[in-house]
Amino acid sequence: MPHILLTGASRGIGKAARAALTARGASVIPQATRAAADGTIGADFSDSLAPQALWQAALEAAGGSIDVLVNNAGLFAANPLDTLDSDWLGAWEETMRINLTAAAQLSRFAVRHWQERGVGGRIVHVASRAGHRGDSPQHWHYAAAKGGMLAMHKTIARQYAADGILSFAITPGFTDTAMAGDYLASRGGAGLLADIPLGRVATPEEVAKIIEFCALDAPPSMTGATIDANGASYVR
Repeated sequence: MPHILLTGASRGIGKAARAALTARGASVIPQATRAAADGTIGADFSDSLAPQALWQAALEAAGGSIDVLVNNAGLFAANPLDTLDSDWLGAWEETMRINLTAAAQLSRFAVRHWQERGVGGRIVHVASRAGHRGDSPQHWHYAAAKGGMLAMHKTIARQYAADGILSFAITPGFTDTAMAGDYLASRGGAGLLADIPLGRVATPEEVAKIIEFCALDAPPSMTGATIDANGASYVR
């Protein structure tokens, strides 16, 4: 029964991933901004100390050993160019901290944990199509954070494969979650779908299935791979 730390587990992709991983027999330690009675550990990633506190709490919940880290937590909020400089910078830094820095901190803790124990482990990074092709003028920060996550993923894969530490990334396009709903509506909805050859956005369950595969089933030779899930709206 692998112990899996899953961030952003309260809704959307994270909620679906929790269900999929639990159904496979994994022991999932979920994180959300606020704690919940179902065992969810509260950690607000806008606080730089939160990732370390989360890691320690997750280790305790897992009996001292975590096998898989899923970096899924994210913030997707518009940041118009014409906003005040201080507000624009604040929004940029908050998005970077929640979407990239917290994931980097947790990945570091995970790598060191596995090295100290002399065992392998897996990290699954839920990035975004935006990390490849960019995003709207109001979402520079989001695209930059997800691009940074992909670069971090590749670095981890190349550096630590010999230690049995594997890294996988998933790059969804638009997904039918609350986080993306307002964006779809603001960009015209149906018009936006015209850019997706599949004709629809992905479901959280589809992305969760890929998370499940990377966390539990992907062969070691796949380390460093990035799996797209965008309905062919971006192909490489």
